Amino acid sequence: MIVADTGAVVALLDADDRHHAVLRATFEQDRRAWLLPWAILPEVDYLALTQLGQVVEDAFVDDVTSGAFVVDWGKPGDLERARELNRRYRALKLGLVDTIVMAIAERRRAHAIATLDERHFAAVKLRVQPKLLPRDG
Repeated sequence: MIVADTGAVVALLDADDRHHAVLRATFEQDRRAWLLPWAILPEVDYLALTQLGQVVEDAFVDDVTSGAFVVDWGKPGDLERARELNRRYRALKLGLVDTIVMAIAERRRAHAIATLDERHFAAVKLRVQPKLLPRDG
């Protein structure tokens, strides 16, 4: 399972992004392996609309609605774990979205997190040690 962070999904949607090809290839290998945490959906939607345009944003919403992406809608413990990570790594200023991605990756025992945010995700020690894609690809 690959838990996706906002930046990786935006790169997946943006054919001009320098990470697009490798992320697209990974996604095409097994679409059902990719999991989108609920917390990234508003960020991806906003960035798709403002950076990539209405057509891309519409396509993303259509894909989420049709089930092209698997969405993890969260469990109560995810928010508690996110708060714990935010407090433990306060100096990094991780924020709720990144720590929800991390909490879901832990709970799901993901083998990878798709993220372009190495600064945050490489610095945090999780209960599981997922690869960071595309870095560890």
